[in-house]
Amino acid sequence: MRAAALLALALAALALTACAAAPRSCATAPAAPPLPRSPSPAVELVESAPVETALDHPDIPNAGDVWLAMIAGATRSIDVAQFYAVSAPGSRLEAVVQAIEAAADRGVAVRFLLETIFLSKYPDLARRLGARKNVTVRAFDASKTMGGILHAKYFVVDGREAYLGSQNFDWRSLDHIQEIGVRVREPRTVAVLAEVFASDYAFAGGEARPIRARAADFPVTVDVGGGPVAVTLVLSPKGFVGDDGLWELPALVALLDGAKRRIEVQMLTYKPAFRDGAPFRTLDDALRRAASRGVSVRLTCADWQDKPGQIEPLQDLARTPNIEVKLIHVPAWSGGDVPFARVVHAKYLVVDETEVAWVGTSNWEGDYFVKSRNVGLVLRGGPFAERLHRVFSDGWSGPYAKPVTPAAR
Repeated sequence: MRAAALLALALAALALTACAAAPRSCATAPAAPPLPRSPSPAVELVESAPVETALDHPDIPNAGDVWLAMIAGATRSIDVAQFYAVSAPGSRLEAVVQAIEAAADRGVAVRFLLETIFLSKYPDLARRLGARKNVTVRAFDASKTMGGILHAKYFVVDGREAYLGSQNFDWRSLDHIQEIGVRVREPRTVAVLAEVFASDYAFAGGEARPIRARAADFPVTVDVGGGPVAVTLVLSPKGFVGDDGLWELPALVALLDGAKRRIEVQMLTYKPAFRDGAPFRTLDDALRRAASRGVSVRLTCADWQDKPGQIEPLQDLARTPNIEVKLIHVPAWSGGDVPFARVVHAKYLVVDETEVAWVGTSNWEGDYFVKSRNVGLVLRGGPFAERLHRVFSDGWSGPYAKPVTPAAR
């Protein structure tokens, strides 16, 4: 025991002697350099989920958080195009609005473009923002220019990143509605979205400014989660997309016609017609062609379509072999009724599970593609499509989905 203690003392003395001779070698070791941060993905899936539901996916960023981060990082400009704008105290969107106001206060130039048709119904937020220094708000009467509405939902920050998706600039979209969108950092895609905004903003001010985008600029291949994804921006309506090769409708038909195994679609509403009742068979026919060659077609819509005059197109589609249709019912909130909410509102398509996806702002009805401004992304490649396929599968097999019965009344 004594020998061991003496040995320990001797070793300690030797160590002290060595430190005295070379003090640097015995200084506290420097901290290991921080690990390199993973680069931000060029395209990133984003969602909103109604509170108190099982529709949230913890691994997918929430739109409210993403919007706040993008706006907080703005140094020069924020351009927002939306169907309408309405906030509520204490909501996630109110935090976003305050972040926009803070950005304007620090000198960021903010431009809002809103559809004329809803400004009389929801004027308060537009007035509040328009009265602030460094913020300008324009009303876009798309009926005079395109024949329809400004239905696109997107914004561009500093010309370096953008967001597009199904979320309206509505507090309910972040708290009480199921939505899907994409954060985009790919430069070419962001630049074309900025072109679209500049064109529509000019039209709203009485000045014609054609879009200079070209279909030849796409696709752009980026890395997502260690795998390649080819990104193509698509636009509506025809005649207001720059190069007609960027028109959304033919791109969707090509995806459906290229399906080999499975097609999965989620919409707020689906109707093979225009608002005036004229037939719109383009997408409906493409789904039926796919089913006829053995492709499994699955479609989910909001239960808002479960009413006379709305359900019949879904029942007719459900009669087709290889086509299944379900409605998704979002349960009520414990805090009381929320008008125009508690609904699935996402607009996306997945083909062959890991092959290709489309995320956009268009419901599948004729006017959205032929008369109204909408934007979307086609993303070809497994890392993105596969995750969106699992989102669809969760909804399809989840507790809120019920099949559409063709013979039901």
